[in-house]
Amino acid sequence: MSSHGYDAGRLNLPFVGIPTFGKSPYVQDWETIDADVAILGAPFDFGAQYRSGARFGPRAVREASTLFSFGHAGAYDHEDDATYLGEDVRIVDLGDADIIHTKTEESHANIEFGVRKILEAGALPVTIGGDHSVNIPCINAFADDCAQNGAIHVIQIDAHLDFVDDRHGVTLGHGNPMRRAMEKDYVSGMTQLGIRNVSSTAKEGYEDARARGSDILSVRQVRKLGTDAVLARIPEGQRYYVTIDIDAFCPSIAAGTGTPSHGGFLYYDVLEILQGLSTRGDVVGIDLVEVAPAYDPSESTQILAAQLLLNFLGFIFHNRR
Repeated sequence: MSSHGYDAGRLNLPFVGIPTFGKSPYVQDWETIDADVAILGAPFDFGAQYRSGARFGPRAVREASTLFSFGHAGAYDHEDDATYLGEDVRIVDLGDADIIHTKTEESHANIEFGVRKILEAGALPVTIGGDHSVNIPCINAFADDCAQNGAIHVIQIDAHLDFVDDRHGVTLGHGNPMRRAMEKDYVSGMTQLGIRNVSSTAKEGYEDARARGSDILSVRQVRKLGTDAVLARIPEGQRYYVTIDIDAFCPSIAAGTGTPSHGGFLYYDVLEILQGLSTRGDVVGIDLVEVAPAYDPSESTQILAAQLLLNFLGFIFHNRR
């Protein structure tokens, strides 16, 4: 009988124990990563232009993830008739990259180092931010991996385009990451979903993004097209890097973020796209950013984030195998 079954070992309720992500084993020595998935916290929010607080995102998402981690083997989904994240999927938690207050480049370098170590170990990196600027070191970390394995197509789920090149000398803030990513010769293209209303980028940024090969869809456009048609616009058989800003969701279900924007996605809008994506190509990297738990006393935002990540990981490994 499995040591994780209901009738053996500890009951291991969600509020018991140390809240690593999904109650996975903690790996302190990043030279000894042996897993399918490695979680890295990136509690950096000095790139925020408005409300700070996303530095507490990794801690909150980990805490919320224990709700879905009762210790039994996998999670059965009756709609799909599939058991996700069984014992054959090995997840570890590396803790957090070290953050040096007021030092963006040094903090980003520490995040990049962590993601590189995950890739060198052959695991899927899942980085929990932090503000969206942490995507910059995550993408930087793929330089060697892409040289060996091929380019990545970036899929961004977000309320804001984040395609600012330079504003008053700021090039590494949370409005810059998609512009920095598109500059990489190993980023083959970009799909930007959920972009709406007053955004982080001026008209010239949209023109620049499209000229560089980005496909931009608002929430209303995604819903009008439908999941299958949206997926059909994404190049098939590619290596995908997925970056999820929690403000892509409507603040009615995700209030805990620094820059909320009404008219956002609901849960299944995004989940069905992620599930379809996992059958269309190889997801090789994920980050989820901008959870700022202090703005949501209900704690719903971090629960949404944890649930989304766990389901997405379940889809990825189910469809790989």
